[in-house]
Amino acid sequence: MATVASARARWLRVAPRKLRLVADQIRGKKVAQARDILRFTVKGGAPVLGKVLAAAVANAESKAAETRQRIDTDDFVVRSVQVDGGPTARRFQAAPRGRAVRVRKRSSHVTMIISD
Repeated sequence: MATVASARARWLRVAPRKLRLVADQIRGKKVAQARDILRFTVKGGAPVLGKVLAAAVANAESKAAETRQRIDTDDFVVRSVQVDGGPTARRFQAAPRGRAVRVRKRSSHVTMIISD
């Protein structure tokens, strides 16, 4: 029986485009390898995705503890990482000649699924 675990992080104040660059690097990799990739990736979305991965691993271990199974979560595979856009906060910044320019502060929702 395959063990499947997921984790979600919502309302993250990182643009979805930046998170997707990092998510593409870990999709399909084993959890141990994905953890190493995220640890040494310099992009701003790496620490956030590292926390989501850690939450998914903890959820898998918790689910296995309920059924009294022993699992090695390092052998699990990151099946899917879905990065969706969240609400955009709109701010205004002063521009030349008395104008105002809209600044969009984007947010993200991340869903990660791991399984063995």
